[in-house]
Amino acid sequence: MSQFVKAVLFDLDGTLIDTAADFVRIIGKMSLENNWQAPPETDIREQVSAGASAMVQLMLRHNDQLEVGEDELLNFRQQFLDNYEADICVDSCLFDSLDAVLADLESKGVPWGIVTNKPRYLAEKLLNKMQLDERCAALVCPDDVSRSKPDPEPMYMALEKLGIPRGAAGSVLYVGDHIRDIEAGNAAGMPTILAAYGYIPPEDQKTLKKWGADYIVETPEQLKKLLLSSGKFEYL
Repeated sequence: MSQFVKAVLFDLDGTLIDTAADFVRIIGKMSLENNWQAPPETDIREQVSAGASAMVQLMLRHNDQLEVGEDELLNFRQQFLDNYEADICVDSCLFDSLDAVLADLESKGVPWGIVTNKPRYLAEKLLNKMQLDERCAALVCPDDVSRSKPDPEPMYMALEKLGIPRGAAGSVLYVGDHIRDIEAGNAAGMPTILAAYGYIPPEDQKTLKKWGADYIVETPEQLKKLLLSSGKFEYL
């Protein structure tokens, strides 16, 4: 029996948009400026969903800069964010098949939105650069709430922006690539889809089934098939 769906929400980095290449470029630039060796691309990619601080700390650890003080760490983080803001969408792109997913949802009149832990000023700039800002029906960032994911508060705000009552949360799908995404969606009563193609470290890959997602997809194409052609969902 098909499940009725009123809207679909996505995490941003590692789920909807592949932003890793831009972060690899920025870490490479910062490493070069400090006469350091850049960490391997795969290592940087695995830290993207953990945020700017995690990527900066990876760069420092890779170059044995283990005694950097808190103020210097914050300076490196701000430098990273400034570099990213300046060139936020050089190599970023929608994951394969997801443009078709968004277009199909739009053709059905089904709104889609984003709930992310990316700061709003960066999320808005990225979506604008990719010409997704006017297509996105709801954007919720940490700036908008008092408690970010894995707390369900951002999910509830997304429902409010979409005009969907909390009692109908079961008709809104949430797709994410981090355990906090699955926890937030589950806590809000939303069916959850784990994007296992995202920025997940190898040690976490072994525990994905324990995260509690309703569905796990290994590739963007699998996500497309699940959402659009599996017969599991019927869109209102």
